[in-house]
Amino acid sequence: MTKIAIIGSGFSGLSAACYLSKAGHEVHIYEKNSTIGGRARQIKTESGYVFDMGPSWYWMPDVFEKFYNDFGYTAADFYELILLSPAFNIVFPQSELLTIPSNFEEICELFESLEKGSSLKLQAFMNDAQYKYDVGMKKLVYKPGLSLTEFLDIELIKGVFKLEVFTSFSKHVRSYFKHPKLIALMEFPVLFLGAMPKDTPALYSLMNYAGLKLGTWYPIGGFGTVIDAMAKIAIENKVKIYTNSPVEKINSQKKVVSGIKVNGENLEYDYVISSADYNHTEKQLLSSNERNYSDNYWTKKVFAPSCLIYYIGLNKRVKNLEHHTLFFEEDLDQHAVEIYKQPEWPSKPLFYVCCPSKTDNTVAPAGHENLFLLMPIAPDLEDTEEVREQYFKVMMARLEKQIGEPLMEHIDYKKSYCVEDFKLDYNSFKGNAYGLANTLMQTANLKPSIKSKKIENLYYVGQLTVPGPGVPPSIISGKIAAELILNKTN
Repeated sequence: MTKIAIIGSGFSGLSAACYLSKAGHEVHIYEKNSTIGGRARQIKTESGYVFDMGPSWYWMPDVFEKFYNDFGYTAADFYELILLSPAFNIVFPQSELLTIPSNFEEICELFESLEKGSSLKLQAFMNDAQYKYDVGMKKLVYKPGLSLTEFLDIELIKGVFKLEVFTSFSKHVRSYFKHPKLIALMEFPVLFLGAMPKDTPALYSLMNYAGLKLGTWYPIGGFGTVIDAMAKIAIENKVKIYTNSPVEKINSQKKVVSGIKVNGENLEYDYVISSADYNHTEKQLLSSNERNYSDNYWTKKVFAPSCLIYYIGLNKRVKNLEHHTLFFEEDLDQHAVEIYKQPEWPSKPLFYVCCPSKTDNTVAPAGHENLFLLMPIAPDLEDTEEVREQYFKVMMARLEKQIGEPLMEHIDYKKSYCVEDFKLDYNSFKGNAYGLANTLMQTANLKPSIKSKKIENLYYVGQLTVPGPGVPPSIISGKIAAELILNKTN
């Protein structure tokens, strides 16, 4: 029986473990932290709060469903999935609120109310975005990115221009819409893809299709229930998971993986998959002559944002706040420049508030509210408690103004998370939160390789390799690596 070690228990690591163990291999997962889940870990307080530490947008439910189906399950076997209605709110200057319905016909009516003729343009935009989604999420993302011959697919070749890989996302959106609110609505998803809209390929309009057409969902119990579901499948297939077990070294003999070193002990394995930070794996777990990439390579890469997060418990319920709210009262372009072009703490930040207790009574004590505040920032900024607190006050003041009621005096739980925490907990390069930016020069085969070029039987998964950042791509990443190994072992 082939023995496989997986470093890290996030979505990509668990996904790879599930597929490999189902095929009959002996799989062991080593997690440095005390709980599994990577960025999707949860904070559970004695008073009854449950905070998702990372992902909070459940988009592309078909990707999750496909994963569960591969093991004879559906998402409903593990958790209740709720379609959020409204999907989310956007706050614009002068406290103007744009409420995004869950129903696409109502979204079309909203567009038409802001810009005459835009409902028909939205339908045309979505038809184009659906094609990109169908090709991108059903074909492109499952390519391992090891050879250009992977793209010798007649449908991909015929559709290469329709995919608009070489067209700016910003230009693409503006070819359909003129109203600034509609442009902001269509551009906001790429803020978390890790680049300014003008530097992001129009291919990623597939994100608009995912959000506005397929809907924004929420799993009762939070994203931790997704991790629990994947872990349950893994354990059913006899995967062993070790927490508090940071891997210290990847061992090799004659340029072939021989195992790993954990807590001072050398353990033998035939294959190793690292779902840990790619740069950390190369710099800390391998010798210099075993690395795929140099320090200079990583320095030149464009990284997605880091973020300042606050997990807040309130001892009262809050009115005038939905599950997801985007605060866009300030200039999106200016904030983006301060993330990607001139890295600095933002002068007038945009931010996001999640209030899952509006949907889920299991994540806060009765009569209380659960808040998650997130402000995207440039990676590797100087991160101090004083700076964190400064921006916390800014975000809370704007939130209080918007909903029209005091909050600060009702806080009974408060925890921050920022650049230094990402480095400490995930060995994240520069403390980034979302991996590599999805720019043209960092797409598909131009991402860091999923396979080691120096050591046989060593693979990488997660947000720094193909297909890219986000929960669905990470799940797919694990499957891709597993299939590469299964093709060798079958």
